[in-house]
Order: sequence, then structure tokens, then C-alpha cells
Amino acid sequence: MRYFKTILVSLLLLMAAVPQLQAQSLEAFEQRVTEFTLDNGLHFIIIQRDVAPVATFVTFGNIGAVDEPVGQTGITHIFEHMAFKGTHTIGTTDIEAEMPLIQAQDDAYRAWHRESTSHNPDEELVAGLWAEFERLRDEAQEFVVNNEFSMIIDREGAVGMNAFVSADATGYFYSLPQNRAELWFKLESDRFMNPVMREFYQEKDVIWEERRDRTDNNPIGRLIEEFNSIAFSAHPYRNPPIGWPSDIDAVTIRETLAFYDTYFIPQNLTMAIAGDVDPAEMRRLAEKYFGSWPAREDSPRVVTVEPPQRGERRFTIEDQSQPILMIGYKSVDEQHPDFAPISMLASILFDGRTSRMYRSLVVDEQLALQVQGFNGFPGTRFPGLFLVLGVPNAGVETAEIEQRIYEEIERIQQEGVTESELERVRTQARASTIRGLRSNMNIALSFAETHARTGDWRNTFRDIDRLSEVTVEDIQRVAQEYLIPRARTVGKIINAETPVASESEN
Repeated sequence: MRYFKTILVSLLLLMAAVPQLQAQSLEAFEQRVTEFTLDNGLHFIIIQRDVAPVATFVTFGNIGAVDEPVGQTGITHIFEHMAFKGTHTIGTTDIEAEMPLIQAQDDAYRAWHRESTSHNPDEELVAGLWAEFERLRDEAQEFVVNNEFSMIIDREGAVGMNAFVSADATGYFYSLPQNRAELWFKLESDRFMNPVMREFYQEKDVIWEERRDRTDNNPIGRLIEEFNSIAFSAHPYRNPPIGWPSDIDAVTIRETLAFYDTYFIPQNLTMAIAGDVDPAEMRRLAEKYFGSWPAREDSPRVVTVEPPQRGERRFTIEDQSQPILMIGYKSVDEQHPDFAPISMLASILFDGRTSRMYRSLVVDEQLALQVQGFNGFPGTRFPGLFLVLGVPNAGVETAEIEQRIYEEIERIQQEGVTESELERVRTQARASTIRGLRSNMNIALSFAETHARTGDWRNTFRDIDRLSEVTVEDIQRVAQEYLIPRARTVGKIINAETPVASESEN
């Protein structure tokens, strides 16, 4: 429910949006949407928009970091990188010579890792195994055509090529001229039906750089990683999508292919196409290129349930950083009846300059440089967190803004909220949905995600309609039920004092 994470828009924009909302209604889209499911379970959503001779193509998977096996965190992200490395026909000068070398280097790496992480490694053997791995890796590299997949679609006029992995999902997308639609079908079917783990270990170096940039050398990244690992004691939401360092080191081509075989199956994917396309032609191409992809056994489901939290959890990180405060309360998944009122509570507290927290802590009292919050972190497929983030102003202790946050929450628990506050967040939600349906990319992503998440793209609109059913009494009730100390995790970064050199050291 992305619309709960909106920014306040002006009254003028909201007034102008009213006729646009009517034009972007469910009924209007139903006339332009065609959907079908292939025999293998692969679902397609085709949205006709003839505003320009282009189309956006999205592959959305109900496959996220939450699905990763123990000891293989980050493997979804690794496969995301591999999906751009080509296939049996793209990215290689000789697949018959290359494939045995890919297998051999994986075997060599597995042998090296097993010995190097043993209780008493033989250093001479470790060095020899690593040298053999490097030789095989370099030999395999001689057959690689670098970035050929990207070069092909760039040459055909593609824009916006990218991908993402989150706790809950994964997605791949780009736009092409309308008359290049068949190219997408050919390339997308090839890379998901015939993946090659080309440059696997070189790409792990790139992933290591990403981890260092986003987490190891980033104070907020370190705080989030620590926070999730403490807030969740059992559920895999505790694991970072980028992967734990030892898991990134350990994962091999063999495990990645096994993960692909288990989770990247037709029935886990939704493909959305938005633009100036003919639905009948899209169906013909879907059957032609994806029809031979066999359905496989359903993927294992996440069965671990986070146990009830027995008391508040707290931790502190000392860092050379701006102090930061994070507070998380155990919440519910997106299918739960209380998800909407909890999310609207977050909007009342945090969305926009007139929200309670921003007005009190940032504007009136000037205690915080920033205060934000939303429901559904790090994901919504399973019960997540109602998250609060605060950055204190200069000279203000994190304890002070923490206490003020609790006071504002307690006000709602005791006094409730007003109808005008509730209507404000409803209007924000509608406006956010409107803005999200102005481009092929946003429409395709939104419809694919909503179908994968709920089974029907129409819930993009129905979720908005359901907001009118939430009452001020619901808001007060969920504040009382969920925002309680026992279900709270508190983490903060405090500025570590720089050691002062003693006179003997000068």
C-alpha cells in the first residue's frame, strides 16, 4: 500500500485532481486492461495506453529476501545481478566451451571455501585451491561478451532498465518503443528460462561494494540492519536483503541455481505491459515465447511465525554520526483488517507538514530536524513493524525526542483523532494513487505488484475505497492495541566521543 507513504500536496493540487480521479477510475481502467494466465501459471496484465508509441514491460516476482534459505541470505539479490549477464545465446562467444569452465570454477571455489573456513585450514592447500579457482575464472572470462544483454536493448531504444529486490518481492523493468515488443518477449523469456551464472564471482565483488556502500559505511544502513535483527527474533524479516557477510562469501553457483529452480517459477511471476500495444498480439507473443516454460512444484512457503514479544528491546550504537532514533512496534500483515487503520494512523502522525509529529517536534518545538514514520517495515506479506525515525536537532538528546514521540502517541490513545485529520489522509491517499497512474512505468509496476500481492490488480482502487470504512474509533483502538511498550524495539545512534590524545602521545 504505497499510498500510505505519501507527501502532503497543496489544496490546489487536490482540487485539480478530482476530475483526474474520475478519469483514472477502476471502471475506466477495466475497459483498457486485458489479462490472461498461461497454462504454466504465468500471469499477464496488458494495459492499453496510446499516449505515445512506447510500452513499459515489468516482470514482478512474489520472491523476496524473506524466502531465502538459512545460510543463503542475499541470494535473491545475487540472482538479480545474474539476470543481466546473458543466456546461452547472449553474452558469450562459445557457450559449449564456457559452461564447463563455469562449473569447474564453482567446484574450485566450493573446495577453497570449505578448506578456508575449516577449523584448522591447511594454508598451503588454501592457496593452491584459490590459485586454481582464479585460473578457471580467468579462462571462463575469455568467452564473455561484456554487457551484451544491456547493449542489445539500449541499441533498440530502451530506457529505464533496472531491477529491485526487497524483503517481500523482486522486479525487473524497462521501456521500449512499441514496435520492439517482441524483442522484450524474446529476451525476457530467454533470461528467465535459460539463466547462465556468468561472471558470478566477479559480480559478488560488485555486491560486496554495494554492501559496503549501503550498510558497512553507512550509519543509517548499520542502524537498520541491527534494528531488524533485534526486532525480529525468529521471522526472516530479521535478515538484510543484501545478505549477511558470511553468506555472501559462502553462496555458490550451485545454490543460486537451486534457488532459481525453486522460486523463479511461472506461477510466482506476474508480467505487466503498459503502453500502445495490441492485447491480442501480446497474448500471441506470450504463448510463443513463454508457453514452453514448464510449471514446477509450488515453492516452499515461509512458515516461521514471529513469537509474541515479551518486553521492550533496546540497543545503542556509538558512531561518528548524526544521532538517529528508530522505534518500531509490532504490527500486522497487509491482509489483516487492522492494516488500513494502522497505516492511516501513521499518516496522521507523520505525513506532511500538518501532521502531528512534524508540526509538534519539527516546527513548534524545533526538537527534531526530521521525524518520519510508516506502517509495514521491512515488508507487508507478513506482520512487520510500525516504524518511527527521528533525527534530533543540534543540542537535543535522542531521549528527549523519544519521550515527545511517546507523548504524541499517548494523546491519540487517550483522546483519539478528528474527522478532519482522517479525511486529510484519505485525500492524500487518493492524490497519491492519481500521481502513481500517470505513467506506463508506475501503472505496470502498481498493477503487477497488486496482483501478485492480493490476486487482483483492481485492489489498487478498492484499497482506496476501503479507507472510507475506517473510523476515528478504529484509529484510536489500533493505537491502544499495537503501540504499546511491550511490543516496542528502540534503537539509536549516539555520537561517539572522539578520543583526545594524551600529552604523552603528543
